[in-house]
Amino acid sequence: MSLGISPQVLNLLLEAQRKEITEYYVYLYLAEKIKGEESEKIRAIGEDEFKHYEKIKGITKREIKPSFFKIFLYKTIIKIFGIVFGLKLMEKGEELSEKTYDILEKHFEDFKDIRKEEKEHEMRLISFIKEERLKYLGSMVLGTSDALVELTGALAGLTFALRNSLLIVVAGFITGFSAALSMAGSEYLSVKAERIGDRNPLKSAVYTGFMYIAVVLILLLPYLILKNPFISLFFSLVFSFIIISLFTFYISVVYDEDYKERFFEMFLIILVVSFLSFLIGFLLREVLFGNLSNID
Repeated sequence: MSLGISPQVLNLLLEAQRKEITEYYVYLYLAEKIKGEESEKIRAIGEDEFKHYEKIKGITKREIKPSFFKIFLYKTIIKIFGIVFGLKLMEKGEELSEKTYDILEKHFEDFKDIRKEEKEHEMRLISFIKEERLKYLGSMVLGTSDALVELTGALAGLTFALRNSLLIVVAGFITGFSAALSMAGSEYLSVKAERIGDRNPLKSAVYTGFMYIAVVLILLLPYLILKNPFISLFFSLVFSFIIISLFTFYISVVYDEDYKERFFEMFLIILVVSFLSFLIGFLLREVLFGNLSNID
């Protein structure tokens, strides 16, 4: 049956229709996950998504199934990384459809209201959803970034100075563990003194120390598996790159920051520190501790 709609516009309508019904089921999942007053607010937003679906169906005259893959994907992301991150990520996905809405608004007046409500939904949700992990995200960033910079630099220096994987692991773990305790203690005193928001000083310290130790163990892993310390250093740098990529992406999504700028800033710092530490390790070995070559 001809609807008087071009094939291109019809495909865009069906794309928008699938998006609305998919998000409807995501919001239903969130409504079940969160209890209390927030649950009803989320359910109401989900009902708005279903109304959008029905409006578009009135134009296309078709029933469209949701994207079960996207529903599963967002459920998984929300379970692992939290509600705000999941919603922000979904919001960024919607930005890819802005051109679609531009075209549809020219053909159908209803899409102006739909587009406006879509933008309001995420802002309303994020305003009343409170997650502990976001409250202490600053402490997690502190522990992760410091561990990446300090231990990557230390491993570069130790690798050239000692050239023995077992010694590097022992020295690296002692260095990392001591630094983690120091960072945790400093964060505890800092939060307690500054009374930052409603953050608990002890929890802030735990988040900082835990992230620091986690990064230390990941970066030391190659030295426990591989015999060649220089190959181990290479893989530690690769792991650093992966950690920076993932953590920077998480922060950029949650805080709406520029991913590339934050990533390259962090990566450049690590490269510079690693190079200088590697140089210091070379000088120490060649100038001060030449006899260490017998340890190999």
